[in-house]
Amino acid sequence: MSVTALAPATVANLGPGFDVIGMAIDGIGDTVTVSHSAEPGVHIASIAGDDGRLPTDPALNTAAIAAAETMKAAGIETGLSIDLEKGLPLCSGLGSSAASAVAAAFATNQLLGSPLRKLDLIGPCMEAEAVVAGRHADNVAPALLGGLVLIRSTDPLDVVRLPIPEGLTVVVVTPQMDLPTKEARAVLPDVVPLKMMVAATAQVASLVSACYSGDLSLLSRSLEDPVVTPARIGLIPGGEAALAAALGSGALGASISGAGPSLFALCRSERSARSTALAMKAAVEENGVSARAHISPANCPGVRRL
Repeated sequence: MSVTALAPATVANLGPGFDVIGMAIDGIGDTVTVSHSAEPGVHIASIAGDDGRLPTDPALNTAAIAAAETMKAAGIETGLSIDLEKGLPLCSGLGSSAASAVAAAFATNQLLGSPLRKLDLIGPCMEAEAVVAGRHADNVAPALLGGLVLIRSTDPLDVVRLPIPEGLTVVVVTPQMDLPTKEARAVLPDVVPLKMMVAATAQVASLVSACYSGDLSLLSRSLEDPVVTPARIGLIPGGEAALAAALGSGALGASISGAGPSLFALCRSERSARSTALAMKAAVEENGVSARAHISPANCPGVRRL
């Protein structure tokens, strides 16, 4: 018997919400098939779409770690075999490692008879993420639950589903380059001035308020990030130009997706998103880096069984 699951890409941080806000993206993600195995433990049987870059060592692969941690949380031990199909590019800022972990945890739970709720799978997925990208949940939580999620706390775990204004559409533009999370974190300031911290806190608060009120004007004013984005944008060729192009095309706001190099913009409609996607992609490519654009509704489902 086997179970196959698809986990979506995610936009983490969402402007000022560093490590605390994330959103699921429809149409792109990772697929994992988990099967019973006569051999004890968790094993990686195959990986497709990674150009041979991902480790098959189960102690270093997020899909295998999440599967093992899910069994541990459920109190069930059995042999598992994993086949991973990467639909997301590595080091892209789209939650690639989280998607693998989420799809594996969900498929494992289903294979075991669903002893755990989706919410219970966040912990196992966080343990997997900790190995490669740090212990945070702003990718794994929306990949599991779908929609827009606020991580109030990871210890103890406390997540809040945020409402999404009707018609809101996401543009994601991914430059064809790697930007490892460790490299992107290395440029962040060790100390944030009090004035900057106050500004960032106000932005997160107004972003949450805008989601509940559906006030797109407030949402637009709340997406600017005074701390992380200015530190990282220089790592992305054409990044500043792409964010400016998004605003010039009528987007509500734009910023870096996760650790980058992907960039995202929030738009009022799919029509607005199409022109924004073209403008952002062109801005990146004018700086000598090819890019791919993807458009998605902002209100998307999380992981699901195929």
